Amino acid sequence: MNSKIALITGATSGIGAACARTFAQQGYNLVLVARRTALLDDITKELQDTHQIEVKSLVSDVREKQSITEALESLPEAWKKVDVLINNAGLSQGLDPIDKGDTEDWDTMIDTNVKGLLYVTKAVSNWMISHKAGHIVNIGSIAGKEVYPNGNVYCATKHAVDALNKGMRMDLLPHGIKVTAINPGMVETEFSIVRFKGDEQRAKSVYEGLEPLMAQDIADAIWFAASRPAHVNINDMLIMPTAQASASLTYKK
Repeated sequence: MNSKIALITGATSGIGAACARTFAQQGYNLVLVARRTALLDDITKELQDTHQIEVKSLVSDVREKQSITEALESLPEAWKKVDVLINNAGLSQGLDPIDKGDTEDWDTMIDTNVKGLLYVTKAVSNWMISHKAGHIVNIGSIAGKEVYPNGNVYCATKHAVDALNKGMRMDLLPHGIKVTAINPGMVETEFSIVRFKGDEQRAKSVYEGLEPLMAQDIADAIWFAASRPAHVNINDMLIMPTAQASASLTYKK
């Protein structure tokens, strides 16, 4: 395989799908990981039909350690020479004060945002070490820099991603592997629909009166970081809509 390879989790919607399209446009072959088989089949076909690239699709949930580990290890050896890993799979569930939180929501966020990221990173970082090259991009959040009311556990998971990103940067430094955190503010994707468990009206109201970021804005930033020369590492990037100054301060018209 002559082309570079990018492995993207949460690849069927939002930032993950935007990254898949962006890296495909740049000629990368792709390993796409997602839970939803039909959507994964659709984006795989779209990218193969539109670009002269190869795509491997893995139906797996990053929360399930055995499933995701076996899915990754099932890749042919040539596909394990991953140049860029985009740890994008993540979500928020609920928006409640700590005393009223749903413990199942807490488990889902911790299992996806922290443990899932770790499971994927453990496998792929070892491949990168064996090839003495690679770049890991972790999708964090403004919620990993600040805490906001009722964001408690979600904010905690994204603070964990921020800490892990810094730790990975140190641990992988001797191996020449780049590590980058991309931390978006408000991005209009499925994020709020998932947070509010399908309540589309409530999700839509989050973005009313302002222009949020779009998934492509974040994919562009990720591509910028991934396309820097070998001697340049973007450690951390915080990206906000113009109308958002902090995690909880926005200007709505």
